Parts: sequence; structure tokens; C-alpha cells
Amino acid sequence: MDQKSKQEELIEAEAGSSVRLRNPDSLGFLGLLVKIASVFLALFALWYNSFGVISELHQNAIFFSIIGFIGFILYPLSKKKAKQTLKIDVVLAFLVLISGLYIVFFENTIHARNEVLILRDIIIGSIAIILLIELSRRAAGLVIPLLAILFSSYALFLGKYMPPGMFSFRGIFYSTYVYRMYFTNDGIFGYIATIASTYVYLFILFAAFFLKSGAGDFIIDMAKALLGKTVGGPAKVAVLASGLMGSITGSSVANVVGTGSITIPLMKRIGFAPEFAGGVETAASVGGQMMPPIMGAGAFIMAQWTQIPYTTIIGKAFIPAVMYYLGVLLNVHIRAVKSNLKPLDDTEIPSVKEVFKKGWHFLIPLVVLVYLLVSGYTPTYAAIISIVAVVVSSWIRKNSRMGPKEIIDAMILGTRNMVGTGILLLVAGIIVGIITLTGLGISLSIIVTSITSNSIFLLYLFTALAALFLGMGLPVTASYIVLAILIAPAFKMLGVGILAANMVVFWLAETANVTPPIALAAFAASGIAGSKPVPTAIEGFKLAKGLLLIPILFLYTNLLAGLNGNVIVPAVSGLFGLFGFTVFLEGYWGKHLNIFERLLFLIFGLLAYYPSIETDAVGVLGEILLFGYYYLKGKKAKA
Repeated sequence: MDQKSKQEELIEAEAGSSVRLRNPDSLGFLGLLVKIASVFLALFALWYNSFGVISELHQNAIFFSIIGFIGFILYPLSKKKAKQTLKIDVVLAFLVLISGLYIVFFENTIHARNEVLILRDIIIGSIAIILLIELSRRAAGLVIPLLAILFSSYALFLGKYMPPGMFSFRGIFYSTYVYRMYFTNDGIFGYIATIASTYVYLFILFAAFFLKSGAGDFIIDMAKALLGKTVGGPAKVAVLASGLMGSITGSSVANVVGTGSITIPLMKRIGFAPEFAGGVETAASVGGQMMPPIMGAGAFIMAQWTQIPYTTIIGKAFIPAVMYYLGVLLNVHIRAVKSNLKPLDDTEIPSVKEVFKKGWHFLIPLVVLVYLLVSGYTPTYAAIISIVAVVVSSWIRKNSRMGPKEIIDAMILGTRNMVGTGILLLVAGIIVGIITLTGLGISLSIIVTSITSNSIFLLYLFTALAALFLGMGLPVTASYIVLAILIAPAFKMLGVGILAANMVVFWLAETANVTPPIALAAFAASGIAGSKPVPTAIEGFKLAKGLLLIPILFLYTNLLAGLNGNVIVPAVSGLFGLFGFTVFLEGYWGKHLNIFERLLFLIFGLLAYYPSIETDAVGVLGEILLFGYYYLKGKKAKA
């Protein structure tokens, strides 16, 4: 199977589902309905995000209806009995479609009754909420629906039974619950749904158009041309290609499936163990969600919550993302040299000049996207214009030209890729709505700061443990939402800036993709590598250690200062610290190191990492001397 078809096969990347979805092509007329609905939603999103005029409530209700309709058909009630349960799923699909459109047609009637719900309203709203929770179970497992049920129960009756104090809540009537969760902008159709139906969906559409134009092949070929001749070339190709691809798709699993189908076999062929090959692709793909200009869905949520412009966030996220990838590259290089692996054969490495000559036009939409974002245009406007730029630039060369069929296919692919993410974000609206309604978030933040004794570092450790725990049952976006609601305010209470607090949570949430036993990106990589899933996840976790180490610098240094001089010292010292950790773990630099030599690298790495100009200087200088000494010593021994 080629790269693009593998990427098209991945239609639940962000939702974190391990369920094999139904293929619309095998569903006959029903599959045709799914495709029509997908194209309709794409056109509808392009319309209301450009020159269309529609209320946010109606916009999100229609988005919910279509996503729910497609979701029930694609996600079977039982993966073992998908054919037998198809009729049930079709009935549920039309039920969720009707329940969403009900708001569009009857909102004015409800307002005319002064927001008093009648039995019909309560029944329709209840059906919609129940179906959405069930759909989230199919798409993301049990954790998300159980959280939604738990928080709903707290608002309805559990709060009354809590001991008097911060967690006590008198409860609300069921009709009030349905009204707040379904007929207003406070719950399912709140600002998270708006983020999903605008920013997230448009950038997923952009990624689908970009990949459909053939740009994925260009990115991988360029990575081969640039790094294929170096030691351990295929692994470095995987790191570079996944970084570039991830900056477009914003999906770790999509990167694994898309680039890993090419790079993992190459890594295995030159001698990397299957677990390490899968781990490299996992770590590299996870970094894609932190790499501008698009990043993951969490970045859009962060922009909405913090009210910090999205362009500011991606500008400040660039240096840390580069640091992460440099750390992974060094780890790969050390393992390749340690294992005495060779570069790719010259016959497999394309010329940079030839690759650029054939695919330079793929860079046009990326340049357009970055220019529009930097120039102050809204992300939605930038995404729409960039989609147009993809189509127009594809006409430059005959073999990449997108016609009506390719454009329709891109819309279908983009919508299918959005289904899992859309379901997840919509059901997250219930959790966020309950927390807002009950004030539970503030109470939890106060308790968390108390548990950690008002220590920023202890709070960081608590957050890291919470992220690792949540990552065992939640996909990345859900993990970020939960942590951002419950823990980010605790950081702010201790004086941490709002961006730093949310960026720490955002990075730690990414560990969900490499945390056993539910490390979806690692499991996808193990399937391609033919390796055991848990050892692959462990290798990926070791390579992705920057996810845990770099956020510490957000709290104590100017690493989030953006692209200016203030970021130089923390970036350089942080890199040397990261390199020291890497050498300590691998036990090799120029030669195999004994425990004393490894500890030297670790000690100077810790000094370089500690947020003080004096320790930074000592640590960096010590690391430079160690790197130089052991490199020359190893070279002399080989000679």
C-alpha cells in the first residue's frame, strides 16, 4: 500500500481509537451518503468560515449533525459484528442527524417560550447527549464517556452528597441540565465546538488537500536527499520527514502511518532493531503536534482559552519544537554509530536538486500559509486561502494536478479525518460546561496547589504524573483539555504566566501517544515495524524524553520568549542539558562509556539545565569538553 492510501486509511488519528472503521466504498448507497455528507460539510465549513453568515449555535449544531451521522456509520457498535450491527448504526445515525437539526428549526420556538423546555425538547436533547456519549465510546474508548457521565452526575445529584466545603454542590434540575448542555453555547455547542468547526476542521482539510496533491512524497524524498547519506540515515529521514509532515497534519498517528510505512522498513534494513525503528518514528511523529505552523488541535483550544493570538503561540513554540527534534536526532545518531550502521545506498538517495525541481511548487501553499499568519490574518482565513493555493499550485505540474475528482476526494478525506477529533471535542464540551456551571475547576486547582505545597516544581511533577496516568486512557487532545481545565489554573495561582502554564500542560499531554499500555502512535508504529507494542512504546518514550524535560524550562527560563535574543541562553543551555541526558542513557559517545563517564555527562547536563547563568556556563563548558575529549578518544581507538 502506498503512502497516500495509508494516510487515507487513517481516519481516527486524533480521537485515539483502535477500532477499524467501516470503509464507505464497501457500503453501497450508504457509503455514497457518507461521501455526500462529507463533501457537504466541507463546503459548508468553507462557506461559513469565509463570507457566510450564520449563528455559532446553528453552525455548531449542523457540524454536530453531520459528524454524528458519519460517525455512527463509520464506527460500528461492535467491531467484531460490524455487518450485523449496521442497521442499528444507521438508525442511530439518522437520530443524531435529526436531533442536531432540531435546534436549527426550533430555536426561535424555544425563545418564544422564554427558554422553558417542553417534553419534546427534553427528549430530543437527551437523545442527542446520550448518542454523543455513545459515539465517544466508539471513537475513543470508555474513559471519555465515563468522565462525561461522572461530571453530569455531579451536577445533577452527586454534588449534594459531597461533604460540606469546596466540592459540595446543590445540584440542578434535569431540564436545566439539558438546556445548558444542548440548547445554549455553554455545553456541546460551546466554544470548543466552535474551535472544532472552524480552526481544527479547516486545517485538517488543508492537510488533506496538501497530501492529496502528492506533497507527502515530496517531503519524504527531500528528507532522504538531505539526510540519507549520514550514519543511520533512514532514522534521521524519519525524524525530519515526520517533523515536516507533522507541522502540516498536526496528527501523530497520521505521521506514523504516512511516513513510517516508508522509513521503518528502511531503518530495519540497515540494522536498527524493529522496536527502535518503531520508537524513532513514534518520537518523531509525536513532535509534529508541537511543530508550527499548524500543530495539533490543542493549540487552537489554547489560543481560545488564553486569548493569546494563535500566531503568537506558534511563534513562541518554534524554538522548543526545534530543540525537541535536535534531541531525537542526536539520540538516533548515537545509536547508529554505536551499532556501526551504514548510510543508505547511493542508488536510493535522490538528488536535492532533482527533488526540488520536481516538487518546489508544493512549498507555495506553505509559504502562503505562513505569510498570512505572520501578516495578522485570522487562522481560518489563512487556512482557506492556503487550500486554494494547494489546488492552484498543483496545476503547475501535470503529475500533481488536482481536478474535480481529486478535490472531492480531498474533501471526503478531510471530513473523515475530522470525525474522531470532532466527536472528542464535542463531548468535551459537556465536561467543560459542567466545570463552568459548578465552579469545580477552581476548587480542584486550590486543592492541587495545596497538595503540592505551593511549589511550582512539585506541581510540575504532579502534572507529569497526571499526564502519564491520563495518557493510559485518553488521546492527546482529551488529555490536554482535562489538564488545562483542572491544573493550568493552579500554575497561574503560583505566578506562572498563562502561556507557560498552558504550554507545559500541552507538552505533557503529548506523552499520551508514547505511554503504555495505550500508546496509539507507538502501537501504530509497531504494526508497521512488526515489533511488540509495549517495547516499541518504551523506546519511543525514551527518545521522546524532551516531552518531559523541555517544559521545565517554560517555567523557569525565557524559552518561550519567541524568536529574539532572550531565548538564546535557555535554548543553548537546554540543548546541552538534553544532550547530556541522551549520552547518559545511551552510554556511548565516541566509545562505550563506563558508569563513571556516563555520570559525568549527566552531572554537567543537569548543571546546564539548571536555570542559572553560572550553572549554565559550567554545564555547557563541561559538556563541550566531554564531547570533544571522548570523540577524539574514540576516534583514536578506532584508528
